Amino acid sequence: MSYGHAATPPAEGRPTGHRRTRTKARLTLAAFTVGALSLAGLTVAAAPGGAATPAAAPAAHAAQAAPAAAPNAVPAPPAGFTTTWSDDFSGAAGTGLNTGTWKYDTGPGSSFGTGEIETMTNSTSNVYQDGNGHLVLKALHSGSDPRSGWTSGRVETQAATFGAPAGGVVMMQSSIQQPNLTTANGAGYWPAFWMLGSTLRSGVGWPKSGEIDILEDINSRSSVFGTLHCGTGSGGPCHETTGIGSGERACSGCQTAYHTYAVQIDRSVSPEQIRWYLDGNNYFTVNSTQVDAQTWADAVDHPFFIIYDLAMGGGFPDAFGGGPNAATVSGGQMNIDYVAVYNKGPGSTTPPPAGGNLSQGRTATASSTENGSFTAPNAVDGNTGTRWSSAFSDPQWLQVDLGASHTISQVKLNWEAAYAKAFQIQTSNDGTNWTTIYSTTAGTGGNQTLNVSGSGRYVRMYGTQRATQYGYSLYEFQVFGS
Repeated sequence: MSYGHAATPPAEGRPTGHRRTRTKARLTLAAFTVGALSLAGLTVAAAPGGAATPAAAPAAHAAQAAPAAAPNAVPAPPAGFTTTWSDDFSGAAGTGLNTGTWKYDTGPGSSFGTGEIETMTNSTSNVYQDGNGHLVLKALHSGSDPRSGWTSGRVETQAATFGAPAGGVVMMQSSIQQPNLTTANGAGYWPAFWMLGSTLRSGVGWPKSGEIDILEDINSRSSVFGTLHCGTGSGGPCHETTGIGSGERACSGCQTAYHTYAVQIDRSVSPEQIRWYLDGNNYFTVNSTQVDAQTWADAVDHPFFIIYDLAMGGGFPDAFGGGPNAATVSGGQMNIDYVAVYNKGPGSTTPPPAGGNLSQGRTATASSTENGSFTAPNAVDGNTGTRWSSAFSDPQWLQVDLGASHTISQVKLNWEAAYAKAFQIQTSNDGTNWTTIYSTTAGTGGNQTLNVSGSGRYVRMYGTQRATQYGYSLYEFQVFGS
């Protein structure tokens, strides 16, 4: 959710961007007075629950209350990990958070350096447990001006101890339902699940101290952005104020249901990595070699603290059309089922997927490329920071030579925002005569795992209808089998 925000258009002219945190001056102030100011800016003194509750919005402009959902138990740790800490928000209905575990970040959004317009409060009108195992952050509006009169909530963990030791791995995961709104009535909403480096609390400035944004969405677009912020406040190795980010990724159903968002900091591999996951699928990776060693160490190789917030307005929503506006409803809420931190100690290993990824590092070719930055080998290099992108026409294909004939049991497609609505997965023994082993005319984009049955030396994705005006674009094309 970064300290301020700037958006820059990508090579294809599609908007991208990311929430930057606050201004450097604000961060420096916060670092010296963290007990009184919170990282959200100057704290407005209020008794518990004492922030004024806004007047109810007119019924036509009130968000529909989210239906109660049975809470999920905090998942058992993944293989090789142990559970370090978790919270399943099991407090009574209408109660606030345990302030021994959580800290309320209160104050005007205008102090954050992001252009936000809400005021963050500790009122149970804005931050509360629902009695059904969920934490709710709710944005409320009063008055007739859609650009003022908003209150909402932002909280962070008291502990700033969640990190990976040298040679180890840490994973932060949360189950979240984004505000159940649409682009028609949710302009300006900006939910986020993110982390800041512990060294920020001891005086190291942002973004040198590091920020990892696990989930951001804006304007109820049903999408997700993941970003690393590091280095210097403007430009530098991490391209601030934008940061090193995934760009917008499709998040189907994320407004209407709970989905898991996670990040792993892996210091057991060389180069070290940060990996972002949506519902268990790795959709973006940053390697330590993408910046210099000192920048990485300053930003990543230390513990973090965790933050949730639901902002209104700001530079990031503005980069995608702006808001709030007259159609934006009051009462949209970010529902959080659980948060968990898992650790894996040095020397532990994670077994590769059964059958192995047959396509990684193999020879890949394509019908076309958008330009020299988005070539076919990018889709089989194991790096979700690179991608293949085709020309803006139909049909198009991407194929990989496995080197020998294999039995194919599964294909994984990690799509960029430009995905295929209609496509086939095909196999061939000679690269000329093809057999279709999967076909759809209702592609969903995002991360698709396709269970298939076939064999061949060559495997290709053959796209016949694009879902957008752009080409076909894949971060990774993975083929599994034996």
